[in-house]
Amino acid sequence: MKPAALAGSGYGDIPLGVECALPFLRRAPQRRNHAWLAASVLLLALGGWQFGQGAYIYAKAQLAQVLIARAWERTLAGESQVKPWSWADTWPVARLTVPASKIDLYVLAGSSGRTIAFGPGHLTGTPLPGTAGNSVIGGHRDTHLAFLRHVALGQEMIVQRADGIKLSYRVAGAQVLDKTDTAVIANDGGTRLTLITCYPFDALRAGGRERYVVSARIAAAARG
Repeated sequence: MKPAALAGSGYGDIPLGVECALPFLRRAPQRRNHAWLAASVLLLALGGWQFGQGAYIYAKAQLAQVLIARAWERTLAGESQVKPWSWADTWPVARLTVPASKIDLYVLAGSSGRTIAFGPGHLTGTPLPGTAGNSVIGGHRDTHLAFLRHVALGQEMIVQRADGIKLSYRVAGAQVLDKTDTAVIANDGGTRLTLITCYPFDALRAGGRERYVVSARIAAAARG
């Protein structure tokens, strides 16, 4: 006869004498629950850590923009090569606004990875934005220059120089080129901006062979 404790328990096929194992069988789901609980807590902790890291990076980026804006104000007041923080190896050289896209950016000196993490960078050796010649500006496709995918022919871009003068440019064209094609950075006549970022915009990994290049030509002095 099967033990009364097993009656209707669903364990009717368990041989007599194995009922001593039932407490362990009944506790097994609890161990699984504990494992799931531990895994859930770990995932929550990792999620919280990731969120904290993301919030920290965002806060740092926002603070950097405040410091760069202050450096630009000092530049407009007559100071030269004003570093936004003491250990910075860059400084703002121009301000770029695109009214139709609600874009307001500070262009930084140099185009190293450290620099373009905080804003679009001016390629050393090319004319400064707002001066005669081909001024080349580079930046990331998923942050500061992400708006380039939506620019249209004739769209206005405004450059404010360090002396406060604002100049208006109009988008003249856009093209996808191989990264080895350096003809677009040549200073071969005409005052223009050449903005370069990685392509495609929605690529899973940045730094492929293609570049998206937007050219904007000088139009006139901008109001304000």
